[in-house]
Amino acid sequence: MKKDKIEEENLIQIKQLLDGAESQIRKARSLIFSEEIGELAREIADDSTLNSNIIEGVFDGESFIAPEGKKYLVPANYASKSKLVCGDILKLTILPDGSFIYKQIAPVERKKVTGILEESSGDFRIDVDGQLYNVLSASVTYFKAKVGDKIVGLIPETGKSDWAAVENVIIE
Repeated sequence: MKKDKIEEENLIQIKQLLDGAESQIRKARSLIFSEEIGELAREIADDSTLNSNIIEGVFDGESFIAPEGKKYLVPANYASKSKLVCGDILKLTILPDGSFIYKQIAPVERKKVTGILEESSGDFRIDVDGQLYNVLSASVTYFKAKVGDKIVGLIPETGKSDWAAVENVIIE
């Protein structure tokens, strides 16, 4: 029994270390990208957005909400891949040809929650001790999660949210 407890504690510590390392790698890549590509990206952005409409708004779990209340659906694959959380500030660039380009510019503070994946009428959610959080189907598909799997979700550190971004699936 004691050996199992030690192994469980070791696994928890290893996961925390890996999560921290992944976070540091993402930050390092972001810095490298911004240093190496930054100037070129700014030049391209200046040219391509010259006649564009740029709006800042808030992500609500599925959509971009503009300051005047207008909603724009955020592509589920982008929201899933970027692990967008309710309250994240996004920039939407609407190009002259009608293309939409989203960019996360100010993520909210996040906290991790762990729950069980459920499905109801084709919609997915995670049950975290009785609190239900909707999750995007694209995230479930990307992680190849199945109903009953243990899901690590991301929610805003403060405030109420009906949505969680899928951080990972715990295989047991």
